Amino acid sequence: MKQIIVFAGSNSSDSINKKLATYAASLIDNVTATILDLNNFNLPIYSKDLETEEGIPKNATRFLEILKKGDGIVLSLAENNGAYSAVFKNLFDWLSRAEQKNWLGKPMLLMATSPGARGGQSVLQMALDRFPRHDANIVGQFSFPSFDANFSDGMITNTELNDQLLKEVEQFKNSI
Repeated sequence: MKQIIVFAGSNSSDSINKKLATYAASLIDNVTATILDLNNFNLPIYSKDLETEEGIPKNATRFLEILKKGDGIVLSLAENNGAYSAVFKNLFDWLSRAEQKNWLGKPMLLMATSPGARGGQSVLQMALDRFPRHDANIVGQFSFPSFDANFSDGMITNTELNDQLLKEVEQFKNSI
């Protein structure tokens, strides 16, 4: 059975991006989903000096090892001030130091959501530009606007948006 790694680029205990990523993963039949919480991978703020003195932190290498075991990645990015959240950017920095091509060519369903009408489009565009340079194989993408108005009881309530996600999930499923 295929294994997918599912996580949000957020450390919020009530992350809407984790809810979206988990929901998207639930739409994929015949896979085992490993849902990660970035709070379980506490890392010091990246610095070259710290890396030289202490090496790559265990939590970064542990996260990378989990990614290596997966057949695909479902990631929903939180957007803070139009960019990655600090916790995700820090993880990304450490991962890229441990292995520059840190997405490992794995098929990726890349998403973002926010409470606003743009649905995290700024951070999604940033990742679409940056991640391929780190060997991301982005096979599906989805921007989910107005989270609170369109998501309830663990699922997307807006039929049109749900249909859009289903198309992206199907592309992802066919790639793993």
